[in-house]
Amino acid sequence: MADREKGGFWVGAAAALFYPLTWIGRSEYRGAERIPRHGPALLVLNHISHLDPAVDAVFVHRNRRVPRFMAKDSLTRVPVFGKILLGSGGIPVSRGTSTAGDSLQAAHDTLRDGKIVVIYPEGTITRHPDAWPKRSYTGVARLALENDVPVIPIARWGTHAIWNGYTKKFRPFPRKTVIHSVGEPIDLSAYRDAERTPAVLREVTDVVMGRVLDLLCEIRGEQPPAKTGDGA
Repeated sequence: MADREKGGFWVGAAAALFYPLTWIGRSEYRGAERIPRHGPALLVLNHISHLDPAVDAVFVHRNRRVPRFMAKDSLTRVPVFGKILLGSGGIPVSRGTSTAGDSLQAAHDTLRDGKIVVIYPEGTITRHPDAWPKRSYTGVARLALENDVPVIPIARWGTHAIWNGYTKKFRPFPRKTVIHSVGEPIDLSAYRDAERTPAVLREVTDVVMGRVLDLLCEIRGEQPPAKTGDGA
């Protein structure tokens, strides 16, 4: 088995905090062997609960890698968590500001450094009442096209049943099962030589999130509504 990627003090602090937190649910991992043991990769996930970063961090860490999250810059100001996020290599994102491009550049640099970047293209947890994904931002397409790295779709399901951030309901009991389903790397070769127009970026984003949605449908055993009201 490959050696675990070294993370340093702050990754150890994150592990000490997040591993016990994830014990409130049962973990089920499908296709986890598709997470590369070495080298860069872009992991693309849906976002349904404020618990997601903790359980996703543990999921990646259990697969012997250190996740670098792209996260809203407001999270860096949360006591303790903010320190851990920045100290472990997290990338703050300030959408709609002059520094938004800096966040993408930091993510590019992280991938080019051979690391794993975790991104939630929706930007925040979905407001759909049945937790289907919302319309996603196109930053994921820029990262996927400008870096020749595996783009790996992952659907996660179950965290919203434990902690629903919009209804403010925390329901740890009875214990819920949290499932991660990892898909095959997405082939984006047809787009790599295309001009990075808004239409191309939108299409690539929809292709990537469409694969995440396919995995989510497999987990849930159902299809999403034709229109969700928030652009899924």
